[in-house]
Amino acid sequence: MATIKQALMQANTLQQVSESWKLDAELLLAEAIGQSREYLFTWPNKELTQSQFEKFDTYCGRRLTGEPIAYILGRQAFWDFELLVNPAVLIPRPETELLVETALELLDKPATAVVLDLGTGSGAIALALAANNRHWTVTAVDSSESALGVAADNAKLLQLSNIEFIQTSWCDGLPVAHFDLIAANPPYVEAGDKHLSEGSLPFEPIAALVARENGLADIRAIAEQSRHCLKKNSWLLIEHGFQQKQAVEKTLVDTGYANIECVKDLAKLDRLTKAQWLH
Repeated sequence: MATIKQALMQANTLQQVSESWKLDAELLLAEAIGQSREYLFTWPNKELTQSQFEKFDTYCGRRLTGEPIAYILGRQAFWDFELLVNPAVLIPRPETELLVETALELLDKPATAVVLDLGTGSGAIALALAANNRHWTVTAVDSSESALGVAADNAKLLQLSNIEFIQTSWCDGLPVAHFDLIAANPPYVEAGDKHLSEGSLPFEPIAALVARENGLADIRAIAEQSRHCLKKNSWLLIEHGFQQKQAVEKTLVDTGYANIECVKDLAKLDRLTKAQWLH
């Protein structure tokens, strides 16, 4: 049977689908044998059992189809914790951490705050805010029952009790003038966009990616509906595509928001827009 070193060398076929194929192979092998990556380097001549090699081979086969590592492993790092993920939810991206950072800056850690996360998916944004501020009350909504199940499981793993989950479409049925901040990472990709066939996107839930009206339909719905749920002087944060800055700003101006500002991510791309509700 192959050793750890030999198994990793045999995984060079992953070059076909991944520039980071060596890291992919290490993560998949570590998962297959129930050890850390460090273990692989410490014991390169350790022989794998038949079942370990078969499991690793199966994982590599899935990766060769383009399936994302996060779905194969069933987890993804975000903020300062790991989240359970599966094909019912988008894989949380590092750039979405900017939404969390901006929310924390805007509210400046008050003793209490009432926060809403729209389209929570795996719960990444809501859980990061709830974990950083145990005295805040966080509500996370999604239209997908399956996604909410993943988010609720993540809340249990993180032992968070200051968060509730509601199945609804955006702000439908939520209390009026109730929230200090609303955060949203909605679908904003235009149907037919070439990127939908690249990377991990073909494996991710299309309903969480694509929006009508050139990718702006859900952003417009959120801007309109959030007005009724926000307290006076509270904030709305929306993640969007880097080419949508002007369209998002116009939407927010047209729906009565003030102090509108686009925030760039670490790649200097327009990543999200914040706006204040003053009424």
